[in-house]
Formats: sequence, structure tokens, C-alpha cells
Amino acid sequence: MDSLFDTAAEEATPQPLAVRMRPRTLDEVIGQRHLLGSGTPLRRLVESEAPMSLFLWGPPGTGKTTLAYVVSNVTKRRFVEISAVSAGVKDVRAAIDNARRELGMTGRQTVLFVDEVHRFNKAQQDALLPAVENRWVTFIGATTENPFFSVISPLLSRSLLLTLESLSDDDVRAVLERAVSDPRGLGGRATLAPEALDHLVRLAGGDARRSLTYLEAAALLADDITVEVVEKAVDKAAVRYDRQGDQHYDVISAFIKSMRGSDADAALHYLARMIEAGEDPRFIARRIVIFASEDVGMADPACLQTAVAAAQAVQLIGLPEGQINLAHAVIHCALAPKSNAVVKAIGAAIGDVRKGLIGQVPQHLRDAHYQGAAKLGHGDGYKYPHDFDHGLVRQEYAPEQVRDRRYYEPTRHGAEAPVAERWSRIRDFLRGS
Repeated sequence: MDSLFDTAAEEATPQPLAVRMRPRTLDEVIGQRHLLGSGTPLRRLVESEAPMSLFLWGPPGTGKTTLAYVVSNVTKRRFVEISAVSAGVKDVRAAIDNARRELGMTGRQTVLFVDEVHRFNKAQQDALLPAVENRWVTFIGATTENPFFSVISPLLSRSLLLTLESLSDDDVRAVLERAVSDPRGLGGRATLAPEALDHLVRLAGGDARRSLTYLEAAALLADDITVEVVEKAVDKAAVRYDRQGDQHYDVISAFIKSMRGSDADAALHYLARMIEAGEDPRFIARRIVIFASEDVGMADPACLQTAVAAAQAVQLIGLPEGQINLAHAVIHCALAPKSNAVVKAIGAAIGDVRKGLIGQVPQHLRDAHYQGAAKLGHGDGYKYPHDFDHGLVRQEYAPEQVRDRRYYEPTRHGAEAPVAERWSRIRDFLRGS
């Protein structure tokens, strides 16, 4: 099917604000600066007539469809959009056949844009290969999922992969301000209070399309758009939360202390407040990862695994689905037995090093692999623990200055209790007690 964005269609049917405000040139695109500079693949595609195949990978609302449309618009190429949700092999082949016919008859190239390309099965992706390989079309595939897992290798290897990033708050704010004043948008017919603008930015969560959808809904209710108007239009109360002010620090502090106090309900409440206020989920995930070692540690070693997995999941899928992963980690951290022995251990060790308690590495522990090390006596007398019962052998490991220092003092909480017993026996054996 041909482009949905031709002028006649726009005049016949009022388009949503998000569609009307789509940039027409690369210079109008807000965000994605790493993809739009001089000499980047997108610039080369726009500035040359040679077809090119691209995959645009990024969260929703970051401009994947917009960039495809801009490429088509600027280069005067015919724009054909296929949704992987509803199209089949027959639709793909028909679009390619039409593109070849257009190229042969008029010389006009076609941008074949496939939205949510990760939903195509292998047969559907195979149908794209001839067009990509023979450059019958400029293929652009958009996906929110990792294409290395969802796209066949032959198609991916013949295309450039460009990664889009979530828009920053300043980017979304610029999108909204332009929409209020631009004749294609509200054309100055409505005013947007600063607090309402901040609320829309928080609600958007880095998604430009969502921010414009919410703005349009608010503008239908009133010309003077306040926080109350936005709340009514979106049916979402404003969370009073300033990411640069006291609320940010107060809420994250309460969040950490609630997990430390083992109150999962309170911790989930503060997690919800941060998510609804538009806090960066990666920031939340980082705090959970830190907590897993700082406040749980060896009392439940699996807690760190859960926290790291949640952080990776958030990075991979983003919000809103990522909130489930964060909640999973929060509940695990809150209900886990607690121990701060790990953070105390490294703190004590660093403290001694800073005091100058360093000393020489014992001769038998020094590296003996490089040429000449043996002549220096490096490694002489080293006892290989695997050659002894239980994998243990008594020898000096620490420098003399800290030989009797005790850093790791495990608690008797949770899984750290058996660790404490084992460490006590090992320490006594190594120290000769």
C-alpha cells in the first residue's frame, strides 16, 4: 500500500497530532543525535540515490516510523508501509512486485517500511531477501526487540542496524513546545502551563508519540491546559515529584530503607511512585543492584542475580513491561534475609589500604610465567591447593602487614549462616589456629 501521509489524504481526513507533527526533514527530527550527524548512514541515505537497507531498533515512540518517512519524503521516494502484525507473504511479494514495476517504468525508487518486523516469521522474512539483495527497494525495518534474536541472519547481514535511544526529557519537552506553536499542530490556539508541560513530559516516559497523544487529548478539553486538565484528559493523577529536587531523594531514600526494613508493600509503593513520576527505570534498577550486595549480600546470594537480571530486562524491554521485572527484584530484596557484612568487609579492606597497610606480595604468590621470573624466585614454594585434601593448604596469602586483619565477618542470617561456619573453620586452618 502506498504512503498514508500524502497531501490529499491529510486534507480529506484530519490526522492525529502525532502524525501532523512528524518531521519533514532530518533537521526537524528531535533526539537521536548520534544517528543524524554528518557522514552517518542516515545522512548518506538521504544525500545519495543508492538504495540501502536498514533496521531501526529502539523503544516505542523514539522515531522509527518518522525516520523512515523522512527518508522517503526528502529523497522523493515512494513510501510503502507494511505492518508485520497483519501482512502475510502474499502482501510482501505484492509490495515488492509493485516497487519493481515502478522502478522499471518511472525509475522512481520505493521505501518499503515494515513496522514491527520482528513479528514476521522466517518465510515472511525470506520473501524480503530478493528485494534487499537486488536493491529493488530501500528496505527499512522497525523493531522494538533485539533483531539478533528475531531477524534471520541473511536479512540482518545485508542491512545496517541502527539503535535508537529513548528521548530525554528535554527532547520530549521540545516536541511538545513545537506542537503547541507550530501551525501543523495547535498553532498557538492553546496555552500550556509550565506545570502541565512537566506533567506531560513525565507521563511520556521518553515516548514522543505518547506525549503528543496526551497533549491532543488535553487540548480537546480546554484551550488553557493546566495540570488538572491533563489529569482529566489522561485519567492519570500527577505525581508530585521533582527528579532534581527533594522528592527524588526522599522517595529513593524511603524506597531503599523500606527494602532494608523488609517491608515489601512499602517498597512497592515507592517503586510505583517513581515509575508513575517518570523516573528513569535504569536508575531504579541500579539502586536495586547496589542494595542486593550492600544490604543482602551473602545472606541470599541469589538476590544479586535477580537484581542484575531485572536491570538487564529493563534495559532490553523498557517500560511498561519492565516494571514487572523491577517489582520482582524489589520483592526478592525486601523479603531476603539481610546482611551488610560484604559492604563492611570491603570498606575495612579499603580503609587499611588507604592507611598504607599494603606490604609486599609474598614471594611464592608472585607471577612466575614471564621470562626471568624464576631467576627472581617468583613462585618458589607455592603450594597448589588442588593437590591437597579438601582443596586447602596452609600457606601465607596476605602481606605481612595485614596478616592478622579480619575483614569479612559474616552474620548468621539466612544463607550466610553456613558460610560463616565454613569461613570460621577455613580461617582457623589457614591461620594455624
